[in-house]
Amino acid sequence: MKKYLHEIIKRKDLIFTLVVSGLKAQHTNTFLGYFWWILDPMLGVVVYYFLRVVLLGAAGENIAIFLAVGLVSWRWLASVTNGSTKSISKESSLISKVYLPKAIFPLCLNLTQVINFAFGLFVITVFLLIFRVKPTLKLFWLPYIMIVQLIFMFALSLIFAYIGAFIKDIENVMSHIMRFWFYGSPVIWESDRVPAQYQWVVQLNPASALIGSYRNVFMYNQSPQFLKLNIILGVSLMVAIFMLFYYSRHEHKIIKAL
Repeated sequence: MKKYLHEIIKRKDLIFTLVVSGLKAQHTNTFLGYFWWILDPMLGVVVYYFLRVVLLGAAGENIAIFLAVGLVSWRWLASVTNGSTKSISKESSLISKVYLPKAIFPLCLNLTQVINFAFGLFVITVFLLIFRVKPTLKLFWLPYIMIVQLIFMFALSLIFAYIGAFIKDIENVMSHIMRFWFYGSPVIWESDRVPAQYQWVVQLNPASALIGSYRNVFMYNQSPQFLKLNIILGVSLMVAIFMLFYYSRHEHKIIKAL
């Protein structure tokens, strides 16, 4: 696997090019262009604010910030998970012409979405300023939470990218799985709203720990959920290492499948 990692590192220029092209492709031929990076999460907050506050009457303290943090962090998770299913298969023309470590493609997807998440942080900052919520020293834990999520998403994307190269239908299946995962995570609602007999769903959900940790440092002047984050980090590292090893031994099968 050491040789495989070296092959990935050797192609750092290609990785940079793929990340840039991935960013450009997201809003190509749109009227507002890159402004969608900021407008999209803002519109999401408006929609779910209307749903919770106006239609359901379920307002809460700093509900707009609550929704912004949840939706921005979920957007990163959903974008990587959905995009990973075709991250390798959509590059079939390039893969057929030259040898490339296939793990490069889910890696580039993750790096692209990190940049998108940075624009989402700008949106969160805007809401913090509007509602006069002052950040505290707990915000210094933000990079750690982001690193945990990045490694978690990288591990997941390696799995789904490999499966997606062989099973094209997984993209359709993932849309339903992600919808279930969305409503099973405290993205637009508080985790304590879940009945006691179903709290185990929240406790075992990695997205709950990530979103809850973001809210702790942005809104509640609390530390992240370190125990859960450390477990997610440890398991994700093991999965990522295993998948890189698996890619190094079996990715030649992908060419035949494409």
